[in-house]
Amino acid sequence: MASNPPGRCCTLGTLHDGTPAGKMVRVADKYDAYLASPAPEKEHKGVGILLIPDVIGIWQNSKLIADQFAANGYLTLLLDVFNGDPLKLNRPPNFNIMDWINHGSTGDNPHTKEAVDPIVVQGIKALKEKYGVKRLGAVGYCFGAKYVVRHYKNGIDVGYVAHPSFVEEDELAQITGPLAISAAETDLIFPAENRHRSEEILKKVGQPYQINLFSQVEHGFAVRGDISVKAQKFAKEQAFLQAVTWFDEYLL
Repeated sequence: MASNPPGRCCTLGTLHDGTPAGKMVRVADKYDAYLASPAPEKEHKGVGILLIPDVIGIWQNSKLIADQFAANGYLTLLLDVFNGDPLKLNRPPNFNIMDWINHGSTGDNPHTKEAVDPIVVQGIKALKEKYGVKRLGAVGYCFGAKYVVRHYKNGIDVGYVAHPSFVEEDELAQITGPLAISAAETDLIFPAENRHRSEEILKKVGQPYQINLFSQVEHGFAVRGDISVKAQKFAKEQAFLQAVTWFDEYLL
């Protein structure tokens, strides 16, 4: 694997302060999403971002990130890829995340690629057909990274992922556009050996790529980091700037 399967660390973190400015919408009349719209004078016309979240789904922190992308001119759709079954923050030590992925909280709502792929396709379709997006960027945090990588073939032009999980080597090898990655120094899901293997794969792919490694942070820092800690706040902010700069360069 280019990155390992999710673990409990994928649910740990802190809640960030702020007031989301976007609105809840429906995709394909079936899936919840949060739409963050840029001010008209800042909007990059015909350009949008699909934000595929971590396992906490549509929540305070992910909404605020979507708002940040909108503040930088990008119409952003934050999609519930868990069909109404995201996890709550800070699961207990005995929580079995793989059981949740394979079966969902109710036993009949899995979050496998067979279940998630069609939701992502509908999100892409909505951005292109309903919201007029012609150039599409995609952002994936943790769990969401896999589905950025998997869906270049379905219309993603440029991707950015942070602390990716569950990405297969053959999936990474099939991307057809630029990809940027933010990585944590301490990360059991995306450790150094997986990061280096990803570099080898991306070099062979031949598309523009960038991998930024942030010290003094752990898996999840770009979404759930403790911003009262200086190093974590800096890394989170810089990871976001990496994403925006990447899209400014390759998506516009």
